[in-house]
Amino acid sequence: MTSAGADADGWVRTAREGAVLTVTLDRADQLNAQTPATWAALAAVGASLDDDVRVVVVRGEGRSFSAGLDRSLFSADPSTAGGLGELGRMPAELAQERIRGYQGGFRWLRSPGIVSVAAVQGHAIGAGAQLALACDLRVMTEDASLRLPETTLGLVPDLTGTSTLAELVGYSRALEICLTGRPVPASEAFALGMANAVVPREGLDDAVAQFVAALTGPPVGAVRETAALVRSAVRNDPATQDAAERAAQARRLAELAGG
Repeated sequence: MTSAGADADGWVRTAREGAVLTVTLDRADQLNAQTPATWAALAAVGASLDDDVRVVVVRGEGRSFSAGLDRSLFSADPSTAGGLGELGRMPAELAQERIRGYQGGFRWLRSPGIVSVAAVQGHAIGAGAQLALACDLRVMTEDASLRLPETTLGLVPDLTGTSTLAELVGYSRALEICLTGRPVPASEAFALGMANAVVPREGLDDAVAQFVAALTGPPVGAVRETAALVRSAVRNDPATQDAAERAAQARRLAELAGG
């Protein structure tokens, strides 16, 4: 069964086919530039997931995945809703709470129960790069690049990007990428572990479909338990992780034994 839906204000389109949910940034004429409405729409998608969804694919319509923030948000005018001027004039606690809501549009992509895949073509800049990094896996086209220019603009990556980047490439490389704001082309992203595959642009759909088929092939319980273990491995000490593995395997064995 296939179903589809759209959020007209946030430029986010969804389509569901069985256990796979595809989330598409649908603002190609603006290179899928993002606004607070985009992040609210993404958060709403995450909140609406049911237990039958196993894989979430995140895409950008048109020639680029996402060029980052909508230019209007850079206005110093405090009357611009969600703009940097408005946030900068808020009390710190209120600004942080507002940003917490924005982060909710990204963090759910590593929720228990799903595996998320970003299909990245062209530019993925700022919020666009952070959205790609928020996913578990990334398939990039040969012409794609990731860039986090926030620091060069006097800001910081604040949409979950620092933790996800550091997990992928380690401290020193993450620091260099963030502080210089330089683009990371697809070939380098693959070498650094930021991309799981790099393909010609015309092969993106097929490559993502192959990933989805591989992810939905094994038993759902085993996939979810293994994903949870790998996610916790980057934070746990060895003893804690060993215990997590034992507990997960006991649950799998009990299910396979019918008990």
